[in-house]
Amino acid sequence: MDVTYPSSLALALFSITLVLALFVRSLRSKKTKGQLPPGPKGWPIIGNLFQMVMNRPTHEWFHRVMADMQTEIACFRFARVHVVVVTSSEIAREVLREKDEALANRAEAYSIDLISHGYHGISFSAYGEGWKLSKKVMVTKLMSPTTLNNTLVSRTMEADNIVTYIFNLCQSGSMKKPINVRDATLTYSHAVMMRMMFGQRHFDEPAEDGGLGPKEKEHMDAIYRALDCLFGFSVADYLPFLRGWNIEGEEEEVRGAVDIINKCNDPMIRERMHLWREKGGKEKEEDWLDIVITLKDDQGMPLLTFEEIRAFCKDVNVATIDNTMNNVEWTIAEMLNHPDILKKALDELDTIVGKDRLVQESDLCKLNYIKACSRETFRLHPPNAFLPPHGAREDTTLAGYFIPKGSQILVSRPGLGRNRKMWSEPDAYKPERHLDDYSRDSMGVSMLEPDMRFVIFSTGRRGCPGTKIGATMIIMLLARLLQGFDWSLPPGASQVELVANNSNLFMAKPLLASAKPRLAPGLYPKIQV
Repeated sequence: MDVTYPSSLALALFSITLVLALFVRSLRSKKTKGQLPPGPKGWPIIGNLFQMVMNRPTHEWFHRVMADMQTEIACFRFARVHVVVVTSSEIAREVLREKDEALANRAEAYSIDLISHGYHGISFSAYGEGWKLSKKVMVTKLMSPTTLNNTLVSRTMEADNIVTYIFNLCQSGSMKKPINVRDATLTYSHAVMMRMMFGQRHFDEPAEDGGLGPKEKEHMDAIYRALDCLFGFSVADYLPFLRGWNIEGEEEEVRGAVDIINKCNDPMIRERMHLWREKGGKEKEEDWLDIVITLKDDQGMPLLTFEEIRAFCKDVNVATIDNTMNNVEWTIAEMLNHPDILKKALDELDTIVGKDRLVQESDLCKLNYIKACSRETFRLHPPNAFLPPHGAREDTTLAGYFIPKGSQILVSRPGLGRNRKMWSEPDAYKPERHLDDYSRDSMGVSMLEPDMRFVIFSTGRRGCPGTKIGATMIIMLLARLLQGFDWSLPPGASQVELVANNSNLFMAKPLLASAKPRLAPGLYPKIQV
């Protein structure tokens, strides 16, 4: 979502702060108990809010300020909230390991409140018993080895569907028409998420061509618009009395997005709750929605309310989409600009899997070069500028600096991945650098990054509970697309323009590439809906 911020907003902010100053003049600001991290000089009362508004996108401004100050930790003050940005792997490990309990809260914001239905679920709720229960459900129920094994058939079905969907596109009309790679990755990601969460691919009628139907596309678009709002750095996030005024247009945007997601999800949730809680249910639980609805407390009563189940569904919606799409699209784009890397990936697939069967999840552990390519893409092209903010539950320290209670800590993805102290040639795409970290005689290249030299999945107390399924979806999709098709630049193109979006770090334009089937026609199965 690209938002234009008019100069009148800055004037309105200035006027509001004058009024605010009359109310807070008599209030004493807490004296800090130590030295804060370095940061830009701000105004009285509002701190750096005016600079934030005048320097969009905010993540680029953060990084420019830190580069000018030559610091890997910086403190920006927005009204009474200290926002601390970290670009060092050493300090990131301190945030996510040594101090992860002290920094285990989340930020409060209008968009987060709406998306999480009042800070429910695992992603956005405050640290406490409710969050611990949500994480336990996610880890021991939804992400358990038994549950993931039970959903293998559904994931394989969608891996089959995506290669057939592209195969059909290649056969229809002119084969010179380029494939929208982003559309293909979103089709797979959404379909896998739907099958695991709801047990079906479509909300209503299936799309005839094997792609997303109109309602699925609307659902997907709403998820992305909601995700953009989560990293919007709205003025109202730091001046709570402004929430609901829609002064930057973002609140209307997130309300519309959440309404669409609810319109799609809620009927399925209500129908399934009615089936399990009033009609006796099924013979067994078949998907994640069945699992969360049938959970019981110590008294045998339903464990989760309707609002909590809605929040769980949205956690799954937003967590299973952006990483897969972003990583696979950028990886193929980089390979098209580096034919030698593409050839090495194809050689690995042909050697390990061959061309007489489709790659399966059981093959992924052996595809070390393809995993190295994915890791390099995570390092160079993360989906967003920051991990979800960590909130300080108490006064603490980072890198020797004082961090007041209530501060928000932002770990920078590009700050880690392109840190010149950590990486040689940080702007170059070199998958081989990840092969050097692992022995071919051990478990091979891992999709974890415990040292936080860059971010694949968040770690620590508030880390991603779906690391295994997330990594599997990414490598499976990438391997299937590479094995199934010869990819090349569209006619007339000399290279892919590697430019990131402003609001997030997705490719600014969807990747268009020519594709030609490289397997026997009989290996592309029929679409299974």
